[in-house]
Amino acid sequence: MLNVSGAARVLVATTPVDLRGSFNRLYGLVVERLLDDPLSGHLFVFTNRRRNRLKVLYWDGSGLWVCAKRLEQGRFTWPASDQGRVSLRGEEFSALVHGLEVHAKKDWYRR
Repeated sequence: MLNVSGAARVLVATTPVDLRGSFNRLYGLVVERLLDDPLSGHLFVFTNRRRNRLKVLYWDGSGLWVCAKRLEQGRFTWPASDQGRVSLRGEEFSALVHGLEVHAKKDWYRR
């Protein structure tokens, strides 16, 4: 499991992508769609159309990592945005990769 420090940002592409590509394809998607620098040390998260797979691109200072996860059942709950990307905190990223909801629900607390 990836541990996300407080300094690292997690940027999630909200539109599905073709995950057959690896380093170079994801690098290009970060530049084109997420409008960020892949060598920044942030985590960049992508999913497929069925939302049962995800890939994370990460620069550790000496090279790029591509981490993948495939769900055997169910789907990832994916955030939505008109901008095509969403920034998550470390705990939200952890919830996302474990299949939990990552968006706040209105009136979730008791009164």
